[in-house]
Amino acid sequence: MATIRRVHLLPFATLHAYAMGFLGLIAGILYSFGGLIIDTLVSIGWMTSTETPGLSYGTVLAFGALLGMPLIFAACGFIAGIVVGVVWNVIAPWISMKTDFS
Repeated sequence: MATIRRVHLLPFATLHAYAMGFLGLIAGILYSFGGLIIDTLVSIGWMTSTETPGLSYGTVLAFGALLGMPLIFAACGFIAGIVVGVVWNVIAPWISMKTDFS
């Protein structure tokens, strides 16, 4: 069984950035369509709200989340990937990861 003693930081951080960017895209889609549904219900009068007057700049900002959330999530994922990679490279040589599952 192989033991992982070192990870290359840039590919590891890039993998985290792609994974978190994908999660950010899913979160942005949910956020934007949730905001659109609420704004539409307020606009047609099925719901009352003192915070939003219906379809407005809030709807534009909600759809801006489709770009903003994946970018923010990917940037945070890249930084987290670098931190985790550095910590792994420092700690892994000291820890024996060999296990026998037979």
